Amino acid sequence: MTAPSNSAARGRDVDELEIAPENGWNALYLDGEWVPAGDRELIDVENPATRTTVTRVPSGTEDDVDEAYAIAEEAQAEWAERPPQERAAIVSEACELLGEYADDLATLFAVECGGVQLKADFEIQLAQGTMDVGAGLAMRDGGRRKDSVTPGKENLLVREPAGVVGVITPWNFPLYLTSRVVAPAIALGNSVVLKPDENTPVTGGLVLAKAFEEAGLPDGILNVVPGYGHEIGDHFSGHSVPSVMSFTGSSEVGRGVGQRAVGSYTEPALELGGNNAHVVLEDADLERAIDAGAFGSFTHQGQECISINRHLVHESLYDEYVAGLADRAEQLPIGDPLEEETLVGPVINESQRDKIVGFVEESVASGATVEAGGGHDGLFVEPTVLSDVTGDMPIACNEHFGPIAPVIPFESDEEAIRIANDTEYGLSGSVHSTDVARARDVADAMETGMVHINDQPLNDEPHIAFGGVGASGLGRYNDEWILETLTTLKWISIQREPREYPY
Repeated sequence: MTAPSNSAARGRDVDELEIAPENGWNALYLDGEWVPAGDRELIDVENPATRTTVTRVPSGTEDDVDEAYAIAEEAQAEWAERPPQERAAIVSEACELLGEYADDLATLFAVECGGVQLKADFEIQLAQGTMDVGAGLAMRDGGRRKDSVTPGKENLLVREPAGVVGVITPWNFPLYLTSRVVAPAIALGNSVVLKPDENTPVTGGLVLAKAFEEAGLPDGILNVVPGYGHEIGDHFSGHSVPSVMSFTGSSEVGRGVGQRAVGSYTEPALELGGNNAHVVLEDADLERAIDAGAFGSFTHQGQECISINRHLVHESLYDEYVAGLADRAEQLPIGDPLEEETLVGPVINESQRDKIVGFVEESVASGATVEAGGGHDGLFVEPTVLSDVTGDMPIACNEHFGPIAPVIPFESDEEAIRIANDTEYGLSGSVHSTDVARARDVADAMETGMVHINDQPLNDEPHIAFGGVGASGLGRYNDEWILETLTTLKWISIQREPREYPY
């Protein structure tokens, strides 16, 4: 295992990066102004590889949340009146700026959330893709005309901005998972109040504020309030102002967010956890399945809601698959994400590490066998492959969110489907078979929002519906599906001719 380097920010302090505001990141962003911390508490943003403080960000208060929502509410109506091409142009300009700052962003991903260069490349591409599609939504679906059952009446269905959109985003893909809501919301004429995760307040919020500021977004349309979830999260998600509350994160927290939002007559959009199955049927191309399995389990240390959580492999291929996957795991270079050759960085914090390690230890005590990895050094958890796993072991029945690959055997397609569906989650999954029709039958039977045949679950395209069922959330993100969430459909009828009434 490679020891963490001390080359913080590749030779530069985070506040010295080109994308940083003039006074660094020690501010909230309200009404187009970088508001200094003042007497607020500070959040220490720590590099998970070195455990050194990268920067200190003010911890927003409930009063800050109230102010941000009031600002957004006041600014929104005028913004909605701007021509759609003007709104789209600002989103597109912010998107281009992210590309110009790609090197700075890669450094920020490394020191704030432990993202390696490969992950940075993916995230920037995803963020720009979703912003491109989001900008295009400004010019789409202005309304529809429908015939009426009443003579002489014309029906119009008109889409209007929802109003103020509240956004709470996680730490694992902070820039992308923020952009996929903020960009379309702004393009469609909404204003936004954003609370990024306390682990990633820069890449999850303040970076985007800086990009939109440079792109010329009017004051008050995007407001960013960093803060601890346990201190301001309930107030933020249950607030009376927003019309939409978007949350990406754990199912446990998401349930509360959704309940509070509905209690305030706010529409919830929830993308939550997953326990995704990678199903390898007996006629699968074994090497192809192992390639996909390694990528789907170990990319970004397994810290993705759509990562493979369980490998379900037909008993005839089981031993070869386990051996092949273990070999891949042992070859992955672990180390500081600032080193370009690193493919596996640290997990986000001690709490996450302890949860992952605990699941592995409990599962081994219940009969699982460590085939590769199994150790950790600080926040660096080794890519780990476990055999002899059953579906009721902690590493398989929980969303472990780490670089762990539990492998479970099955005898028939029917058993594979039963095991895959034996979870409260239903986000993503994958099926491998050389018979695509057979794989499609299994995919159809999997109770999940997304399934990928002869691939792995780590797929997201900005023009394709993204979301799950059950404990994995409500609603869909991307393109026309997020447009429906971020707008309100109004029925306007026009009685063109005098109408006869019964009295």
